[in-house]
Amino acid sequence: MTRKIIIDTDPGQDDAVAILLAMASPELEVLALVVVAGNVPLQYTRINARKVLELAGRPDIAVYVGCDRPMRRKLVTAEHVHGKTGLDGPDLPAPTMAERSQHGVDYLIDTLRAEPAGSITLCPLGPLTNIAMALIKAPDIAARIGEIVLMGGAYFEVGNITPSAEFNIYVDPDAADVVLNSGVKITMIPLDVTHRALATDARLAAIAAIDNQASRAVSAMLNFSERFDRVKYGWDGAPVHDPNVIAYLLRPELYTGRQINVAVELASELTLGMTVVDYWQITQRPRNVFYVRDMDAQGFYDLLIERLARLP
Repeated sequence: MTRKIIIDTDPGQDDAVAILLAMASPELEVLALVVVAGNVPLQYTRINARKVLELAGRPDIAVYVGCDRPMRRKLVTAEHVHGKTGLDGPDLPAPTMAERSQHGVDYLIDTLRAEPAGSITLCPLGPLTNIAMALIKAPDIAARIGEIVLMGGAYFEVGNITPSAEFNIYVDPDAADVVLNSGVKITMIPLDVTHRALATDARLAAIAAIDNQASRAVSAMLNFSERFDRVKYGWDGAPVHDPNVIAYLLRPELYTGRQINVAVELASELTLGMTVVDYWQITQRPRNVFYVRDMDAQGFYDLLIERLARLP
């Protein structure tokens, strides 16, 4: 039985790898991509989503354009990591497939209302603006979402855009607060996990050795985007974040965690966007998140390599 998902994304090299992993996995029925501003402005993410679908040979997947800025704050982007376009590295052709005309937030609302309750998993790979706006505009959809599996947050690894905040949450902490307090079943894939999924030289070589169109692009993407983190962290590889959302859906046994409370800091200038993770259950706040803490990194790369080999 396939699992219906909608990917909400701000591509981003690691978003692109996540999309490719989903496209190569028949266990998942990707209903659409909904794009948001994040890693780079919306003018690029809307192009990048279509580039990646065409790279995967899947121009049949619909792309809807969502919000171009956070709910209440100025947009913060990450060209210092992803390059000006967000997909710097490979030379991908301009897409020929068209976007859909409906706004991404309205698409989310209409689709969740039309499909059987609980049948759709939302997979946010970037800021949570689109999903939060859908929940605000149509509160009834909260009861219809099967699960939200998101890449975002951190606690033990703290921040990657500020000393205390992970990028996706920091860009739109107000949206994250809405989502975390929505009552929807949520699984969070934080930096605490993705910092274990290091793209070492050996793993990059294994991806390159597949030598198909997709793997060559992924190799170029990761070699570009990881240069920043290798210098920053001094590790023997850079973390690969967003594909862990898709891998979790495909192979949950690769991941471990616990059900806890997670809250978002909205007021402090010093810790804005910090995910306050009650991992040791110190408070009585409701346990609103399954917080993933550890992973089998080699199992993740084995899955990624096996699936990339299925693509054009």
